[in-house]
Amino acid sequence: MHVTPFYAALLVLVFLRLSMRTIKLRRQLKIAIGAGGNPTMHRAMRVHGNFAEYVPLSLLLIFLFELQGAHFLLIHLFGACLLLGRLAHAHGVSREKEDYRYRVYGMLMTFTVLAGSAVGVLVLYVVELIG
Repeated sequence: MHVTPFYAALLVLVFLRLSMRTIKLRRQLKIAIGAGGNPTMHRAMRVHGNFAEYVPLSLLLIFLFELQGAHFLLIHLFGACLLLGRLAHAHGVSREKEDYRYRVYGMLMTFTVLAGSAVGVLVLYVVELIG
């Protein structure tokens, strides 16, 4: 059984929550497109957008790593790190008075997943190639 789909499903639920929050704010502020010069709207858009920018590539790399035979505990580690990192980032950036600790830790966890899974994919590829 693959591990990555579990984290993909959890991350989709987070994405839907961020989407609903952005839509609700658009309705409250009566802003159909863009941020309308409203910093709260802009912040919500960036939280949602940042999630959409980083999660798909991260999940793809984790899944490729898993398909190459990486240990399931390592896949769980990367999946949990991505989930916690994205939650931390969203929490930190969503605040009017931004808590940079959450933002920084969230991005560090996300970059760790991206770099770790990319290196893992490359290492397993080379090992298989010279195998």
